[in-house]
Amino acid sequence: MRIASFHTHVVRARYRRPFAISSGSSTDLVSLLVEVRTADGASGFGEASPMTAYTGETLAGLCAAVTDHVGPALVGRDPRDLTGAHAAMDAAIRGQHLAKAALDLALHDLAAGAAGWPAHLLLGGGATGGPVPTTWVVGLGTLDEMAEEAARYAAAGFPHIKLKGGEDPALDVELVAAVRKAVPESVELSLDANEGYAPGGAARTVARLADAGLDLVEQPLPRWDLDGLAALRAHGGVRVMVDESVQSAHDALEVVRRGAADVLNIKILKVGGLYRARQIAALAQTAGLAVKVGTMPELGVATLAAAHLSAALPHATVPPDLVGPLLVDEEPLAPAAFADTPGTGRVQLPVAPGLGHGLRAGASLR
Repeated sequence: MRIASFHTHVVRARYRRPFAISSGSSTDLVSLLVEVRTADGASGFGEASPMTAYTGETLAGLCAAVTDHVGPALVGRDPRDLTGAHAAMDAAIRGQHLAKAALDLALHDLAAGAAGWPAHLLLGGGATGGPVPTTWVVGLGTLDEMAEEAARYAAAGFPHIKLKGGEDPALDVELVAAVRKAVPESVELSLDANEGYAPGGAARTVARLADAGLDLVEQPLPRWDLDGLAALRAHGGVRVMVDESVQSAHDALEVVRRGAADVLNIKILKVGGLYRARQIAALAQTAGLAVKVGTMPELGVATLAAAHLSAALPHATVPPDLVGPLLVDEEPLAPAAFADTPGTGRVQLPVAPGLGHGLRAGASLR
């Protein structure tokens, strides 16, 4: 089984409303779909979404990295040799985690397909899988808009609501208090500041958020301020999760060493794929930390990969963000997989071999 070729396709889907975080806003979810074909006619699919305001990477740069560097480095290799594939990609170009992640997902799709297994089984999970509880992510908006959306999706069955914040600490406290009153006590509540709080006032803000009913605060300080994050964690009252602070396994090791987090948010695309994500997850488990499998968000192929990984990790105790396909007008890659999620707050893992997206070789996409 050898890789013969790779093919790319840009896919766009319009957000139902612009998706806004403290570092920027997007009207469209744009992804690069990558198909890897073997000499014997098998295909695997991967995906990467360059949310430039968050990752700093552009669609043009992602396409060039796949086409000119990491894609050619894999031609002729056995797609099941994931360790060798990552060594080859790292030798071809430094960084470019999104490009490597897109191909990594395609290789896992191929490897699981060749074994006749759903991807969560290849990743170490149980044979039956099951529904994966999902976080609903509320993008920036007015307080009333965000509170109404949070209440609506909590009522639909989503067990965890994540609010985007970081622009105005006082408003964040007001928002959390309003949402806490509007959702059932059993619903976990987190707020993602996306590095938005100033170090001088962060401890006071986080204490007020805890008093307002917050369960988890995500990346309240800049990614480099691990000492500040450790100090916030020491204050207690609310768990601290890091996202931007973990771009690699080396970053995760430093977070653990410095005691800077209770939870690591592992975004598959951000760290270079499922292979690297599993390394980080193993490190967190060894250190006794919980993990969450995050998204940026992405469309169906990458979101399914996140669901499979979350199901395979016993310490993924914070529900993953599996909502990218639900944030757009029409999901173009794996719509069937998420058909029931809006009313249940869960994704039913596909049992088909591979990632379970249903795409076929040479898929024709609009």
